[in-house]
Order: sequence, then C-alpha cells, then structure tokens
Amino acid sequence: MSTITRRRVAGASTNTDDGAIEPTSSQGGSGSRSQDNLSPSSEKKVAYDPRDVDESKSTPKLTLMEEVLLLGLKDRQGYLSFWNDSISYALRGCIVMELAFRGRIAMVKDANRRKYPLSDRYIEVINDKLTGEVLLDEALKMMKISEKMSVASWIDLMSGETWNVMKIGYQLKQVRERLAKGLVDKGVLRTEKRNFLLFDMATHPIADTATKEEIIKRVCTMLVTRVSSSSVDSQSDVPNAYLRSVAMICAAYAANVLENALLYLQPDLREQAFNKVDELMNDFSAWPFAGTAGAKIEMAPGTELSLEVIAAVLNVLTKMDAIVSLFFYFYYH
Repeated sequence: MSTITRRRVAGASTNTDDGAIEPTSSQGGSGSRSQDNLSPSSEKKVAYDPRDVDESKSTPKLTLMEEVLLLGLKDRQGYLSFWNDSISYALRGCIVMELAFRGRIAMVKDANRRKYPLSDRYIEVINDKLTGEVLLDEALKMMKISEKMSVASWIDLMSGETWNVMKIGYQLKQVRERLAKGLVDKGVLRTEKRNFLLFDMATHPIADTATKEEIIKRVCTMLVTRVSSSSVDSQSDVPNAYLRSVAMICAAYAANVLENALLYLQPDLREQAFNKVDELMNDFSAWPFAGTAGAKIEMAPGTELSLEVIAAVLNVLTKMDAIVSLFFYFYYH
C-alpha cells in the first residue's frame, strides 16, 4: 500500500487545532525555500520542501502517539473506550518523547541538574527544524518561544492541568481526534459517522489491519520472548528502534490500552508480559537506564541528553502506574 506523504505548500506553515493551514508571510523561512523548488514545467506548480526528503529514510511511518492510539481504538467501531481517562495524559508524554527521539529537544546541559528529580529537570529546544507532524511541530514551537520548564511541567501544561491562567494557552486540544485524522491521511484509518443516541460522532475504524497487527506482534515479541536491543536495532533503519518500542509499550501501559494487544495470549503468558512491563518501567524510568537491557542501550554520540528526556517522561508516567496496576488486578482476578 502506498504511503500518503504530506507536502508543505509555499507560504503556509502554521496549523490550527483542526489541522487547517494558516497563511504566513512568504519572506524567509520555509516559504522562500519552497518557492525556489517550484516546478517550471507544470501548469499547477507544486512546491516541496527538501527537509521532507532528508528525513524520509530514518523517520518511522507512525509516531509513538499514533501507535498508542491504535492500540486503544476498537477496530470496527473506530473509537476509544469511554471509560479511559488515562490516555490523554499519556499521549502528551508521547509527544515529548517523540520530539526527543527526533533530536529536537534535550535536557538543559547543566551539571547541577542531577541534584533534582528526573522529572523536574529542565528541557530545551536544540533543533527547531519542523518535523512535518502537526502536533509535534505545534509543541516544538511552544517550547521554543517559552521559558525553560521541566518535563513534568510540559506534560501537565499540554494536558491542561494547571491553575495558572497565563499558561492555559499551552494546552494541546483535540489530540486524539487530530491523531486519528493523521492516521486517516496515512491510510491506516478511515472516517465514518456513527449515531450515539441524540448526536452523530465521527469514528475512525481500522482500514489497514496489517499496521495494527505489526504493532501488536512487536509488543508481544518484546514482552514474551527474549530479544536484545542490539538485534532489534540492527534489523531496523529507524534510530533507537528498541528504545522506541520500550517507550511505546510503557506509554500504552500508562494509557491503559496495553491489554488490547495481549488479549489473545494465554493467561500465563499474559501475566509474564505484565511482569515484563513492570521491569521495563523500572529500568527505563531511571537515568542512566538500569537493568540488563537498559545497560546495553547503545547511544549515538551527542544523543545522551535527548535520551535522558525519555527516561524523565517514563518517570512521570510511572506515577500513573499504581492506578493502572490496580485496574489490571481487578480486571484479571
């Protein structure tokens, strides 16, 4: 199946909540670069940005947020469980981790930061190059123009959990719906209208079952078989493939959607999988990474401060762990 690739149009760069493009000045920035790449032979000139091409070989098809959302979606109905109030916060954590994986943000390089808890350490933008993903770019722009804040503070603010009226504008709105629309653009979901008593609601059933099956297979392989970080990384052209999978699994656990990937496992294997998740959460929510698997993570030179952000986000998500564990206990006993 062919992948739909978004292209930036000359003179447009910022995004509204519903994904519409707002016009911006054509002076400087990506607008001027796009004008230089207009095709002179076509009547309807199509602009492209070389930045899209540069990252195509190493950028994963789906973001962490999209993978977690897919695990939570009901395949045929196309919506999340109405009882799940954990996924919104976890998705904001995924946004921070995705920016760190892509080398856009990192911990502030200050030796004194080690005096503070991991989740309270400040992060900063180290590369403001746009990713092409609407939510990631929106978060990146906010981080660039704002004062430096901690990992926990950013996740709280993007989730709307603040009493400071001056920072209400940091909230990322309609994240789940916007992620679903992005997956529609990528051909993974489709859009339908479903009637719920007095109103109609847009739903997004699975269109490409193979994509979700691949995620479920990766989750089960990571949790019930012995895999090494080196073997996973060597088989993938995506940087930090093993650590990305760990981050996705831990975020899905915190978002209360991981059980959807483990439904078809035998009870003993399911219990083994949840024990493995606990181990991963403990090992990768500390810095430097702990445990056998964490100690063997290979870090490219210059990426340590970005990967420290991953540990900080998982550290924040472990605070949701107690509630999630209680849910699983009553669900399976």
